[in-house]
Amino acid sequence: MSTQKVIGSDYELLIPANDLAYVELSIVIPALNEEATISTFVDWCNEGIKGIDIPTEILIIDSSDDKTAEIALSKGARVLKVPRRGLGRAYIDALPHIRGKYTILGDCDCTYDFRELKPFVDKFKQGYEYIMGSRFAGSIEPGAMPALHQYFGSPATTYFFDVIFNQKFSDIHCGMRGVTLDGLKRMQLKSQSWQYASEMIIKAIYLELKITEIPIKFYKDINGRVSHHKRRGFAEPWIAGWYTLKNTFVYRADFFLLSPGFICFALGLALVLLLAGGEKVVGGLGFSFYWQMLGAFLSVLGAHLIFSGVLARVLYDFHGDTTKKWVAIFPYNRSIVISMVLITIGLAAVFPFLRDYFVNDFRLPSNPSSGHLAITGMVFIVLSFINFTSTLLIHAASLSKNTKHDFS
Repeated sequence: MSTQKVIGSDYELLIPANDLAYVELSIVIPALNEEATISTFVDWCNEGIKGIDIPTEILIIDSSDDKTAEIALSKGARVLKVPRRGLGRAYIDALPHIRGKYTILGDCDCTYDFRELKPFVDKFKQGYEYIMGSRFAGSIEPGAMPALHQYFGSPATTYFFDVIFNQKFSDIHCGMRGVTLDGLKRMQLKSQSWQYASEMIIKAIYLELKITEIPIKFYKDINGRVSHHKRRGFAEPWIAGWYTLKNTFVYRADFFLLSPGFICFALGLALVLLLAGGEKVVGGLGFSFYWQMLGAFLSVLGAHLIFSGVLARVLYDFHGDTTKKWVAIFPYNRSIVISMVLITIGLAAVFPFLRDYFVNDFRLPSNPSSGHLAITGMVFIVLSFINFTSTLLIHAASLSKNTKHDFS
């Protein structure tokens, strides 16, 4: 006989009669109107559980209005009844009710083979904290994945992800994955829908969890079942791909900032300093006032990109070590002194230009000799303000990380 616990006005936990008092592994599965597959799915899970040597629970996060919950409960699964809020929200709602040290996540549509749990458990026992299933490294049943997804969408978004995050995943969209309960809690998931998939991988990387990938089997939908993507219409896969790329770019903005920033800054400052004393000819190539203006633009842009990249890394820091490093590189007192030195040099370099302007009755010749030095001074002044304000932002962002500050 099953029991139930009313957790709140929107939540209800249904416990089967044969519920285990202690578990090490939790199979956590969102479900929405899956009465056509849920019975077979739980049978698959129970078959997989027989092949492992740790006590395991099946926890279904159900937001159905059909008999999915009743069937799952009768087959021995725990069922957490929740409102309809999406896949990501289901995992967030499940978190307080997961009892196992390890979790395996996925779908209950029988497209992922939960009869094969042992590879995940073996990886957990080897110390891995995040385990990605890969359909491309395993097998994909003919007709299981639309050609557009299989040969373009999934490979393309996975490729961009790997390049930007310097990883070697082969299938970032696979829904069958394993993660320790501690790792899942530390991720503090925010995504309410399927965006959770990329958010989870990204946070596993930033949290420096021990990550691996294993091949899995992927089957086509059973006859009569229509996938949720198809139910939502033709545009849904494109929207999913778009938001995957958005998460990839947003959580790795420093990829587009730091390296380009250093290149722009180094090239720009070199041009500014080269032409501080006037026009130059190097190797037969003439460098004029306009080249120095380009250098000024590049150096200021580069400084902005560098500091924005540093700030992004502080914001992405989930364990505090990266923040401590950047706070140490840009300690408040030293940065203020550097800014004061830069602005002093800048003002000194601009002074001859201003003097010429006043001496010549507030007029300047078409090509003043002090113009190049003045541009150099203006660059130093702007860099002084960028250094000062960016240091303030880095330290302000670090406050939320409870990082100790070095004011030396």
